[in-house]
Amino acid sequence: MVAFAAVAILGSSAIAAKPDDANWLQWRGPQREGKSTSTGLLKDWDAQPPKLLGMVEGLGGGYASVSIVDGMLYTTGNFDDAQGVVAVDLATNQVAWKTPVTAEIPKHGYGGSRSTPTIDGDDLYVVLSDGTVACLDRMSGKVVWTRSFEKEYGAKRPNWGFAESPLVDGNLLICTPGSDQALLLALNKKTGKEVWATKDAKLGDKGKGEAGYSSIVIGNGAGVKQYVQMTGRGLVAVRAKDGKFLYNYNPVANDVAVIPTPIVDGDYVFVSSGYQTGAGLVKLSKTRDGVSAEEVYFLEPKTFQNHHGGMVKLGDYIYAGTKHNEGFPICIEMKTGEVQWGGDKRGEGKGSAAVLYADGNFIFRYQSGEIVLVEATPKEYVLKGKFMPEYQERESWSHPVVVDGKLYLREQDKLMIYDLTQN
Repeated sequence: MVAFAAVAILGSSAIAAKPDDANWLQWRGPQREGKSTSTGLLKDWDAQPPKLLGMVEGLGGGYASVSIVDGMLYTTGNFDDAQGVVAVDLATNQVAWKTPVTAEIPKHGYGGSRSTPTIDGDDLYVVLSDGTVACLDRMSGKVVWTRSFEKEYGAKRPNWGFAESPLVDGNLLICTPGSDQALLLALNKKTGKEVWATKDAKLGDKGKGEAGYSSIVIGNGAGVKQYVQMTGRGLVAVRAKDGKFLYNYNPVANDVAVIPTPIVDGDYVFVSSGYQTGAGLVKLSKTRDGVSAEEVYFLEPKTFQNHHGGMVKLGDYIYAGTKHNEGFPICIEMKTGEVQWGGDKRGEGKGSAAVLYADGNFIFRYQSGEIVLVEATPKEYVLKGKFMPEYQERESWSHPVVVDGKLYLREQDKLMIYDLTQN
């Protein structure tokens, strides 16, 4: 893979982020759970709407969300003739550097980037939509190494491109080619050298033999550390120490696209996909040679299906948008699947909704652009206000991020920053 030089260099020295800092180092934030740690936020947007603090241009075309560390924001985008990574200095709201990585703009439906960068110290990791895995120096934008899912592991490009945000775990970078040669793949994060690849996975017939559009989370179900992922064949997990295939829950696969990130809670994993598929909860148990996944319940699509936009577990409950490409607000009890409220009425916007928890409320960002505040309670649906952002170009699929009292909304080439703090 040809790597191009960064067009600009950021001169400041790197500062390692502490776990409790007001940073957003990866897809869906700390633990990949879709929860912000910001507090002191506005509780009623009708009484006091969020104020626009600024806008940034130059992010490139795409739907990727953003990562933030030490006053720098990172994302991926399509540039003039390639897809790559861009860094923004939030002190000035100016692009600090922009590095094309792919040899050309990847070809697939709904063109543009998908991968939210994963930050680890001075390093940044992405999976670009042509299946290029890349490590960059986040201070300068220089490419350190690249690998290719398609060329090296025989991976099939999904119809809408590879969409994963890779996982850093210790010295490893974990990602999902989704192929027979490598269902999941572990690379040395510093060199890109292969550590292990999951082969000979016993997968069900439903769905597609590809990576899908989800991202990996870590689980320890049945006392076994594992990497949990949704692929084109549904829920899968592999043993963390060597990539050994553990289990597949095939009923949540479909023939179009499997997208939402799994929710892991001890010995339980909750998963869902759209396209009239549904959702399921499995319980993990230790076996002689691995881990088994037994279905606790399955929810038909008329009850619950998350197209994309994701799901957030808070306490004993899961909050999300349901119905295919609709995003009807809903709350269910995870252990039983019982609907607590919602699922039968349209929210304040149209299309699927990306969901984020912050300081006692949920923020729903609808495909049609509306940003909605909903109280985080299993008792009833309580609307706390809404607003339409300053700019919308097309489908607003990029997940919102809240860091240090600010709401970050990526809309293709532009970034909007709103103040959520109480004045």
